[in-house]
Formats: sequence, structure tokens, C-alpha cells
Amino acid sequence: MAAKKATKKAPAKKKSGSRKAAAKISDDSVWVLGTHMTPFGRYPDQDAVDLAAGSAMAALDDGKVTIHDMDVLAAGCLFQASGGMGQRIQKQIGQTGIPVFNVANACATGATAIRTVYLSIKAGEADMGIAIGVEQMGKMGMLAGATKKEKSVFEPEGRFGAVTGVDGYLGTEGMPGVFAQAGMEYANEYDGVGFEQFAKVAYKNHLHSTLNPLAQYRKEFSLEEIMGAPTMSYPNTLLMCCPTGDGAAAAVLVSGERLKSMPKNVQKRAVKISASVLTSDPYTESSQVQPDVNTLTRNAASQAYETSGVDPADLDLVELHDCFATAELIHYDNLGLCEKGGAGEFIDSGAPFRDGTTPVNVSGGLISKGHPIGATGVANVYEVATHLRGEAGDRQIKGAKVGLAHVIGLGSACGIHVLEKSGV
Repeated sequence: MAAKKATKKAPAKKKSGSRKAAAKISDDSVWVLGTHMTPFGRYPDQDAVDLAAGSAMAALDDGKVTIHDMDVLAAGCLFQASGGMGQRIQKQIGQTGIPVFNVANACATGATAIRTVYLSIKAGEADMGIAIGVEQMGKMGMLAGATKKEKSVFEPEGRFGAVTGVDGYLGTEGMPGVFAQAGMEYANEYDGVGFEQFAKVAYKNHLHSTLNPLAQYRKEFSLEEIMGAPTMSYPNTLLMCCPTGDGAAAAVLVSGERLKSMPKNVQKRAVKISASVLTSDPYTESSQVQPDVNTLTRNAASQAYETSGVDPADLDLVELHDCFATAELIHYDNLGLCEKGGAGEFIDSGAPFRDGTTPVNVSGGLISKGHPIGATGVANVYEVATHLRGEAGDRQIKGAKVGLAHVIGLGSACGIHVLEKSGV
């Protein structure tokens, strides 16, 4: 076994102070004008269309606009991907004949819907549009992943001429296994990472959730309770895994040119999208057996920082994809929030807590807030935008000016949006 790489035991990064105070409005920029998120949970008396339509109407109202101002609509929903969700929502909020994009892109579905509207505005085809993410999962089980019941007939079949399934024998596509393995590989490579550091991630997010009225679960758990919960896929215990559930979120986007014509109070609440990035897997040898959740996130982060001019040290808060505690910890490194190999020291230092140097998942994250898959990418943007507006209530990060929203879906797809407070 290769020796672990030693990591420098340094204090958490301090803010560089190099970032400009707030964003100015240019004609070619794109802004979040209105946002909304339903509480995540169980909605036995509403369907996905009800949830999505309600969130869309609320986001329009938040932006002081109507469906008649929209030039494009993108709807993200994974488990009803072939159901024409966008058109079904239109029948509830207004059928105006605009283009509709129905989006499905694993756990990056909602972020892809936002990027679809963003690109339409950047291309000059729209001045304003709405992105909606929704999912109704109930208590749908996700532990089996893509596994199938094995057959006893060993004959070549399928694209690769396989004679039997390999899931669970040579890697796995089951989500708990994938992210457990990714965490253990990181722990094996670097010092200062073990079961306790992964558990601290869940402890933090459950603690944060107690301040978020929209979170699916709002209960604090001790580190001992988290580590003593039933193991799902080591090192992730039950309390280190996100729940399934129902929910919707929506965001109205507008061009800078159009925003300039709107009232000053509307401009002041608008939030600039300084970078919108979507990546997929580049070829890596290891990813042919086990999904690689790291490389595409690193690539997306690099593009986002370059496009926005933002440094990781400038970030006042981050909402990242903590489907499992192991996922959050490795993404500290992938997003450049800590020194390379320093994710264990980062969580131990308290840096990603609400009162730390780089607060991460102050919403409670997917682990507590919930993870209705199609809604998550939009909900993460909602959370960051709400803090940049200074409207996050008890969980508000004081003085927040720059934030990052991140999601990743197996397959794989990674979406990152860098957001900045208006300078009006």
C-alpha cells in the first residue's frame, strides 16, 4: 500500500480581501431577479406539478414580474423526465408560447435548468427566463443504485459483451458505495482524515439545519449519535446520508441590459451570476470501474474561478453537494476551499461551520435540508442568493457578498454557479 501523503498543518484560509465590494450591472451580465424554494419534505396531497407551479409563481412574484415577461422556461425533473414537466407547469402558471426546455441531468438537473436559461440570455435569444427544479420522491429507496438481479445464464450480452454483472465485485454504481469509496480513497491518500472527520461533516450540517425553516429535518445530533448510527456503506452511517423527499425551487434570470431599466430597489436585490459552469467526466482509467466524482468537480471549479475572477478565499459561503458526508469532505479539496490534502484539517479547524472562515452548507446541506433531486441545483442557488440579499434570517451569514453553489450527479455531471451581491 502506498504511503499516505503528509499534509501541512496550517490554519484555515483567511479572506484575501482582494475581491471588489459588490457587482456592477453590465449589459452582457446575467442576474438572478427572483427566487423561491418550498420547504423540502413529504407532500402526499400535492403532486410535482403543484409544487413546481407554486414555486414558479412565488419566484415571479419575488422578482416583481409575471409569466408574460418570460422569454424562455427550463424545467428540471429527473424521475418524470419524459413527462413534459415544463409544459405541464405552463398550464398552471400561463401558456404564452415561449420555448420550453425539459431537463434531466442526474443530481445536476436543477443546475442544468438554470444554465439553460442563462445560456439563452447570453446568446441574446432572451432577456428574461425562469428555471424550475422539482422532484417528488416520497420514500423512494436509492441504495440499490444501478444494480440488477444477477442471472445464472452466462452468455455475452449488451454493449460490452459482459457475461455477468460486476456491480459490487469490480466497483459499484450504487450511490452509497461510490461516495464511501471516494471518501476512503482520500483518507488512504492523506493524513488527518478518518471516521471522525467524516462524522463531523454530518454533525455540522445537522446543527446548521436547526436554523433553516425550509429544511426537511431540523434536529441536532451529537457526534457520538452520528458515529453510532447504523452503517450504510462505511464510513457513512445513516445520519451521514441525505434523505429522499419532495420539493421544488425556482429562479427568474434577467439580462443586465434589461435589469438596468428596472427600479433601483429591484436592482439592489438582484444577484449576479458571475460564472455558470457545467462539466462531465473526462476519461480517467479509474472511472472505467468506479465513477470519478473528483476530476469533473475540480475542472468545473477551475473554470468558475477563472470566469468570475473570484478566488476560493473570497467566498463568504458555499452550498455544495453533500449527498453523503464523505462527498462534502472531499469537495472541500476539489473546490479549493483548503490546501490540497487538507480536508481533514479544514473540518477539524471549524472553518466550514457557520462562524468559520468559509461557511459550508449553512442550509443544513442535503444531509438535513433534503435532496429532491431535480430541485437541489436550484435550491442551492436560492440559498446563496438569499444570503447575498441579506434575507436569510437566523442563519444569515453577516456581510455575505460572494457565494458558490455546487452540485454533482453520477454519470457524471457537475454544475457550479458563482454568485455576487449587487453593488447598486
